[in-house]
Amino acid sequence: MFADFTDAVKQTTSNVLSLDKLKTLQINLGNLCNQRCLHCHFEAGLDGNKIMSQKVMHDIIVFVNQYPIETIDLTGGCPELNPNFKFLIEKIRPLCARVMVRTNLTVLFEKGLEWLPAWYRDNKVVLVGSLPCYTQENVDKQRGSNVFKKSIRAIQMLNSVGYGSDSNLELNLVYNPGGDFLPGSQQQLETDYKRNLFDNFGIRFNHLFTIVNAPIGRFRKYLEANGTLEKYMELLYSNFNPEAVERIMCRTLISVDYRGILYNCDFNQALEMPVRDKWGRPVSISDIDDILTGGTQIITGPHCYCCTAGAGSSCTGETVK
Repeated sequence: MFADFTDAVKQTTSNVLSLDKLKTLQINLGNLCNQRCLHCHFEAGLDGNKIMSQKVMHDIIVFVNQYPIETIDLTGGCPELNPNFKFLIEKIRPLCARVMVRTNLTVLFEKGLEWLPAWYRDNKVVLVGSLPCYTQENVDKQRGSNVFKKSIRAIQMLNSVGYGSDSNLELNLVYNPGGDFLPGSQQQLETDYKRNLFDNFGIRFNHLFTIVNAPIGRFRKYLEANGTLEKYMELLYSNFNPEAVERIMCRTLISVDYRGILYNCDFNQALEMPVRDKWGRPVSISDIDDILTGGTQIITGPHCYCCTAGAGSSCTGETVK
């Protein structure tokens, strides 16, 4: 039996696990998606009905206009499928130097979204594309039939408008394991990706982010179905890295759900573990000032071990270099 995550942290550092300074506002636009990936912690799909409204977006815009944010990180589901996606970015882009969208790439071929590559270029949006391997077999097994071919075509489209080669148009890819194991070296995987994708498809991109699968959502169901949940949790626990605790992303990030409710991270959001005020009430984006004065304790659970295993894991890859 492994230790409670908070207790494990206390044994390795005197620093309280709390929000230090808000640098990244991660906005989850909903669970609607044109894919149904086996590892998805949100269990997103075509039946997704949790869609952020323009009213909640307005509250977010008001906050960002008042508080300096280094990075706006838009995610989902598939963020581009939110009907107010374009509205939000066009309102928020002048307020933040780095606006980042987590795209599944295949959305570029959805009817009515043909304008996306050029629009992304014109707005200098940083793109983070999901591509869990550079081989068709592994990608299609995890993300669905024909996803690899469509993803490659999408990256080529993005390359054609300057992404991956223009210093102002950043395109990063995401690797996550296809099973119950930890990623290999991010640096080595990036080298392998760049060589294989360029040699086989002429593709260029900036960086690769390796992310550890969180034992929640569909991935948890996969582990339970295979009888390997306990083994996977033991793997995360036995690879606990105290150095990764100091760089854990929830120290500088707040996640916002489709209703405007705040969480310490996207995983906590999927588990419905919101940030709460001193009266135990969930905190919303309109009340975010209440938690920015410092010392707001991070809500943890067993899933947090995925962020401190091995070289660490965050929404932008390894945390321990």
